[in-house]
Amino acid sequence: MDSSRSPKTDDTPAPPALLEELSETKRENELLRRQLQDRGTFGALIGKSEPMRKVYSLIEQVASSTASVLITGESGTGKELVARSIHGLSPRKDAPFVAINCSAIPETLMESELFGHEKGAFTGAASRRQGCFELANTGTLLLDEIAEMPALLQSKLLRVIEERSLRRLGSNKELAVDVRMLAATNLDPEEAVRAGTLRGDLLYRLNVIRIHLPPLKDRKEDLPLLAQHLVTQLAEKHKRPARFLSAAAIDVLQFHAWPGNVRELRNVIERAVVICSGEQIERHHFAPYPIEQRERLRNEDTITLPVGMPLEEVERQMILRTLAKTNSNKTRAAELLGISLKTLHNKLNLYRERQQIDSD
Repeated sequence: MDSSRSPKTDDTPAPPALLEELSETKRENELLRRQLQDRGTFGALIGKSEPMRKVYSLIEQVASSTASVLITGESGTGKELVARSIHGLSPRKDAPFVAINCSAIPETLMESELFGHEKGAFTGAASRRQGCFELANTGTLLLDEIAEMPALLQSKLLRVIEERSLRRLGSNKELAVDVRMLAATNLDPEEAVRAGTLRGDLLYRLNVIRIHLPPLKDRKEDLPLLAQHLVTQLAEKHKRPARFLSAAAIDVLQFHAWPGNVRELRNVIERAVVICSGEQIERHHFAPYPIEQRERLRNEDTITLPVGMPLEEVERQMILRTLAKTNSNKTRAAELLGISLKTLHNKLNLYRERQQIDSD
């Protein structure tokens, strides 16, 4: 053997089109990073919180691939925005993005919506029609609320995903399709499999990468930024003078639990923008919401402490008030305070000792 020979390597340069495509994706990602740093936005997504930064990082990582992505999260958190962001950062960005809500279409029409039909395939089929897969060919297809899809269609969907071909209703001809698959659900997908509403093999096929969107209550630090963005957007839409929110208005928004997430926030802001006659939105513009009740609840959960109180006493007050709030559930109180159960017991023993000394 000639030891002077080096192992053979593939020095074939990448096609210029691919290099240009990768370079463009890199530039767009860098632009998004600058937008996040400067304005707290990532494309159409808003927020600088740590949970959202994790979402942005995953979007960047998966966008350039062809892997299927399952997007989970409560209703109203913005799952379709995540899907559109993935598409917009992918090599398929100039191809179609098609979204279909599996819970909004009657079961009798769903198969035609997905796969299309030929003229005369069923009563009312007056002409040939392309389905979502054909419309999204070379692009991206989002199947929203995938766990709501009828079981029979799930098996047909799995076949199309695996074989990359389909038949329109009423046709025997196989049509090749090249589609990036994204799916979304507001349900726990594993629980849906256990309940029999979602096929396990379909979940495995779609769940190559999972992105979970946090509920708004878990990223309250993003709320002022989100609210201001919505005020600007909706004031322009409705041609209204509203420009910003008062501190009291933001305070009220921060206290609400937001079970409807960003969708609910948008509805609340939209009403306030429409009825506000000036530039500043005040708390009374949220009148349909039980603000007074929330104020009462907030007062129950608030401790007023005088300036200059020793930190040791502040800590004691917080611990005792939290214990009262949890009905003396020490485990829950320790969780809320962010300390270990052992630390809590040690603090309480110290307070008892001092109380005994004072009483002596």
